[in-house]
Formats: sequence, structure tokens, C-alpha cells
Amino acid sequence: MATETAKLNFSSHSDTHGAMLDRARWAATTFARYDPVATLKIAKAVAQAAHSQAARYAEWAVKETGFGVVEHKRLKNELCSLGIFDTYKDTDWTGPAIDGDRRLVRIGRPAGVILALTPSTNPVATVFFKTILALLTRNAIVICPHPAAKACCADAADLLAAEAVKAGAPDGVIQVVREPSIPVIEGLMGDERVDLVVATGGPAVVRAAYRSGTPALGVGPGNGPVYVDSSADLTAAAARIVESKSFDNSILCTNESVVLAEKGIANQLLDTLRTAGAHLCSPSEREKLRAFLWNDKGFNVDAIGKDASIIARACGFTIASNAKVLLVPIDRLLPEEHFTREKLCPVLGFAPVGGVDEAIRAARSMTRKSGGGHSAAIHSQNETTIMAYAAAVPALRTVVNAPCSQGAAGFGTNLGPTMTIGTGFMGGSALGENLTPASLMNWSSIAYPTDERLPFGNFEGLTPWKTPSSTVSVPAQPARSAPAPHELALLREQIRSLVREELKSALGRT
Repeated sequence: MATETAKLNFSSHSDTHGAMLDRARWAATTFARYDPVATLKIAKAVAQAAHSQAARYAEWAVKETGFGVVEHKRLKNELCSLGIFDTYKDTDWTGPAIDGDRRLVRIGRPAGVILALTPSTNPVATVFFKTILALLTRNAIVICPHPAAKACCADAADLLAAEAVKAGAPDGVIQVVREPSIPVIEGLMGDERVDLVVATGGPAVVRAAYRSGTPALGVGPGNGPVYVDSSADLTAAAARIVESKSFDNSILCTNESVVLAEKGIANQLLDTLRTAGAHLCSPSEREKLRAFLWNDKGFNVDAIGKDASIIARACGFTIASNAKVLLVPIDRLLPEEHFTREKLCPVLGFAPVGGVDEAIRAARSMTRKSGGGHSAAIHSQNETTIMAYAAAVPALRTVVNAPCSQGAAGFGTNLGPTMTIGTGFMGGSALGENLTPASLMNWSSIAYPTDERLPFGNFEGLTPWKTPSSTVSVPAQPARSAPAPHELALLREQIRSLVREELKSALGRT
């Protein structure tokens, strides 16, 4: 029923979007037959164009949304353009992939038309990221930006679309919804011309994607616990935590939410965090902060992606000019404590714990309602502790001795670099890994019998999507002159005779 309603909303909203999807369908069908060389040429041209404009779009995104730090957004735009291309350029996403030992041949099949919902928090970086993944896998993509970032995203999409066509892509392989709204988004998600929805945004958007009836990949909210034990290098741990929590003013959902410090080193860690750039809030400052960050409607969106100093001033207190994070001591490690929840701003909870067992219980408690399947971090040199923590905490990626914001997103670790974090079954997502090119395609398998007495085919040098008639050369035929007039007259009379005989036979006459 939800799908039918969505289709109804869509068809009544605008013929423009129907034409957009028709173009995308044609482009996807055409692009699916491109070979690896042509595909890489297009993806590289688009990645280079995106990288060249990283700074301009960083400034534009901060100005339009009011979220984040320009320099950090520039870095994300660069990493999500040439950085993404360089990561995956050496993998053939088309096939055939021949496995002689298993007597299998695999051929890549693109999803087709991808509807990509992009957030206001990481707008252009997500446009770059999803578009390059789509191009590497020969998909057409329709970008639907968050309304708060529609101008910068539309301009970025136009740039990428022009570069793609210039490099040889079919026209319509990259398109953008210029006036996004709830009815438009619902209609697009439910339209049968869309093959896959990739939703990056709030829980409501992701749930709507899964209800649409179209295959969807969505993500859940983050709420990362970070445990620091007595074996950790405390100076390095503090620096990494502050770096991560202040990166782009904590707009990435992979950022740390609460520090769980082993009691024996908790006071020393507090000192090193302050040295690294954290402001330790007093009890009165904590309550002012609580009142500002949460209201009857939930989290105060005016705090998202803002500098720590701006948030402090809004609460009625000041912090040192070099302070980048507001550190809040908390007593109750329960979901009912607001400071254990996701906070997309540089506000970080802090609580002493008795050891890894208590840290695990605290992490499981604080992620019970938010953050399941997402990310966690630990600073330790004890492999037994690291293994126990990673296995027990409900997170599908645990970053060790590194900033969680960047590390869980695959920057500075060997996880897939991404702007879309899968939370798996425990987080209500069909995607458990970081979104990569492999997420946007399936593989067809050619399977031979395991009996080695039977021959296995030789597929070396063959290109998928070419039929035998298009791969076998046909000898050129000798040129023929035009028939003479008397030959044409004879040919016409022969045709008339055949037609008369067919009519007589059909009418039963002799």
C-alpha cells in the first residue's frame, strides 16, 4: 500500500521527474554495455573535476547549511573524489572474472537506476562519493539532495554530469532533483523505473526508503562509545579523540559520543584531553548545555555542526579560544541520560568505568536505543581487551588507536572509504559494511560441473554483452551494381506471382 501511494504522489506531482527517470533508464541500459576502459575514463574525468572544485563546494556547503568547518569539508570532498577513484580504480567491476579452480565465471551486473538521497550534514562529499561509485559500476544515478543543501548539491551534480558526458558517458547518467520535497522523494522511491535507493539521512528517511517497495540500502544513526584502558598511550589517545570529535564539528555520524575511561587512568586522561583542546564543563555548565541541546522536540538542530565556542556562548558561558570540544562528565550510563545519545556537535560525554567488563555494559546500554550496528573505538595495547570489547559491543566496526570519525569511515584505516555506513541487522539496515562499489551491483555466475573430466570453457579475452554475431567478423561482400530496369520488372512480377499464390492458398481456391 505504501508503494502504491508513493507512485500516486509521484505521478501527480510532476512530469519532469518522469522524464528524468526515463532518461536515466535509457542511460543505465546503454552504460551497462561499456567496457572497463571506457568506464574508467568516465569515472576518472568526473573524479578529477570534483577534486578540482573541492574547496569551492566546501565553502558553499558551510554557507548554505551552516554546518561544519570549511577546511574539513574540503578534505572530505577531496577524499570522496580522487580518493575514492584511486581506491577502486584497479578493480574490474564489469567482468568476466574467471575462477578456473572452482570452474566459475562471474559477470558484473549494475543495479541500473540508483536514487541517491544525500544529507545536509555531508552534502557535496556524499554527492561525489555516490556518483563515483555509480560510475565505476556502470549505473545511472539520480541525486535527491536534502532541501537545506539543494543549491550546492545541484550545482555539483551539474558539473559531474557535464564532465561524464564529455568523457563519453550517455546523456542522463547523472541527474539531480532540483526541488526536493517529501512527496517528490516518496514518489521517486516508489517508482518502478528506480532499481535501487541508497538513503543517507535521518532515521525517518531511511525507514521510508525501506517501505517504498524498491530495493534499498539505508543507514542508522551513530552513537560511538570509546574505551580507554590503562595500557593506552594517553597523550596520543586524547589527541586522537579531540581530533576526531572536532573534525568538521562532529558532523560525521562515526564520531565518538562518550569516553569510557578505566578508573585508574581517568583523571590523567582528563588532563590530557584538556591539554589536547577539550573544555571540561562544570556541573552548572553541563546543565545549561543540557537545556540548550535538548527540548520537547528532541535534539536542537541549531547546535548541529557548530563550533564549541558558539555552543558555549549560546548556553551562557565562555571557553578558551583554543578549546575545540566540550567535555561533559556524566554519572548515569543509560539511554535516559541525554549525553549518552548521538550528538552531531563537538560535545563529548566522559565517564570512569571499572574495566573492560563495565565498559562493555556501558557501551551496550548507551547503544540500546541509538547507535546499534554503527561504530565504536578503543585505545589499548591489550589484544585480549580489544577482542573482547569488539566482540561484545553492538558495533560492526571498532576502530583501534585512531580517530573514530575518520577511521570508521575508512579514512586512515583499511575499511572501505565511505560517506554511507551500514549498520546491518542490529541497526535495521540491509547493509552491514561501508558502502563500496560492490554494494551497487550483482554478479551473474556461469557454473560448470565440479567433475573435472568434463571440459571447462575458455573465456579468456571474451567481452561480456557481445553476442557471437557481433564478435565474429563477417567477410566483406563484393560491391554490386544497381539492377537494370528489365531486372527490376522481372523481380516485381515474381513477387506479384508469389503474393497471388499465397492469397489463393489462404482462400482455399485452386
